[in-house]
Amino acid sequence: MYARTAIYSVVGLALFGALLFWPAGTFDFWQGWALLAVMVACTIPYTVYLAVKMPDTLQRRLRSGATAESRKAQKIAILAMQLAALGILALGGLDHRFGWSRAPVWVCVVGLVLTTAGLVITIGAVLQNSWAAATITTESDQQVVSTGMYAVVRHPLYTGAVIVFFGMPLALGSYWALLLFVVAVAALIIRIFDEEELLHAELPGYPEYTRTVRHRLVPYLW
Repeated sequence: MYARTAIYSVVGLALFGALLFWPAGTFDFWQGWALLAVMVACTIPYTVYLAVKMPDTLQRRLRSGATAESRKAQKIAILAMQLAALGILALGGLDHRFGWSRAPVWVCVVGLVLTTAGLVITIGAVLQNSWAAATITTESDQQVVSTGMYAVVRHPLYTGAVIVFFGMPLALGSYWALLLFVVAVAALIIRIFDEEELLHAELPGYPEYTRTVRHRLVPYLW
């Protein structure tokens, strides 16, 4: 598992960098380096912690992607989100290369802060819910988690993901990449509705939980 995790991390960072700097046509892209640094600073310690302290959770997080999903709606949703994430990187690089947006530095800084905050929320959600798998499924001994962030919204991991999807284009200084934020959120909403259908049917206590925690993604809104 540890070797697989290391390979995933290295390949993921290499792909991240390639999708940023190849479309940009240069390594002189400070926004790309800053976003890459945020990703490394947030995800590497988190992954190491899971490997040491929560290996079962790490296994659940490693089983990811459209091919790992068993439900058609989830395959479509996760593929759309993955393509949107990769597209944000590539479009951000192209935007830097051709100067379509010309966003000021403060916009990029706000984007970096939002991306960091979103990652912290997603990481916190996984640490608070050891059953938080990357695929939509339930396990025989799974229990409803209703404390911490899960006492505020039903899907805090996805709340963090929305913030990341919004922050990344701004961090790269690309207003055009925000178009893919819309795609990602639409796919995420499909994922949530289908996931809740499964949880209502298969996870004991989940219907009662939804009556207590009424908001899915944004407190007091939805």
